[in-house]
Amino acid sequence: MCAFAFFLLLAGQAQPALAQPKETLVWLLRDLPPLMIFEGSKKGQGVIDQLLPLLIARMPQYEHTLMRVNRARGLQMLHEPLLTCDAALNWSKERDGWIAFSIPVFRAMSNGLAVRRVDREVLAPFIKDGEVDLAALLTSGREKLGIIAERNYGEYLDALLKQAPANSLTLHYGNDALGSLLQMQRLGRLRMLLGYRSEIRYQAQQQGIAEDQLQFYPIRGTGKYLSGYIGCTDTPQGRQAIIEINQLLRTLPHDHLSEAYAAWLDPESRSDYLEASRAFFLHQAEQ
Repeated sequence: MCAFAFFLLLAGQAQPALAQPKETLVWLLRDLPPLMIFEGSKKGQGVIDQLLPLLIARMPQYEHTLMRVNRARGLQMLHEPLLTCDAALNWSKERDGWIAFSIPVFRAMSNGLAVRRVDREVLAPFIKDGEVDLAALLTSGREKLGIIAERNYGEYLDALLKQAPANSLTLHYGNDALGSLLQMQRLGRLRMLLGYRSEIRYQAQQQGIAEDQLQFYPIRGTGKYLSGYIGCTDTPQGRQAIIEINQLLRTLPHDHLSEAYAAWLDPESRSDYLEASRAFFLHQAEQ
């Protein structure tokens, strides 16, 4: 009986250690085609939709929770102490001060201007070597540019937009901001808007806008491609999660993600994108 009682005592002492709860990691999900897709025939087939299950399966040390948020709520949560990560973020110097960023996860075509083909002549004075001089266009005061409010477009474009005259921009809020801007453009209330080529292409399809009705122009000074990152709360727990995520990203094959993204591009852009993406990640692996 004494031996049995002693065994129960040891078992009772060991039980808390065995049942130690896992730390919860909250993944923020935003409806951001073609990275994340919440609805429609392509639901769950976005680039990040395919990446997250791979990361979660390889991080059993955490209790993973998926949370749907809008853009504003997502950024707010990254300011809070709860361990939270977003797998589809742009890096910026300002954000780097309060978000812990991973190494690059995927490559994307940079933002550009979309206009209806019938309106493309309005851009002619501002096009050089196939690229739009956005700074000159904004300061000219000739046209309004549709943008998504509070979106990070990358450091170069964000700086241009901050310096732009207030009356040169049409800001749209809401979860379907880009879709609303495309509808304004179709109705002739707006002639040009800013966005990712793949995202505009996807949203135009959803809005019933034929692809040949739009013309897309790269923006001078932006570079053809940019990187997407995972960002976590800038706390000891968030920085540790980023260390573990980086270890996984170095071993996960990037070709699959690049091909998943390329599927959303127009056919003439795919081969150049895949070649550039492959070269980028080969160089990253050598660092």
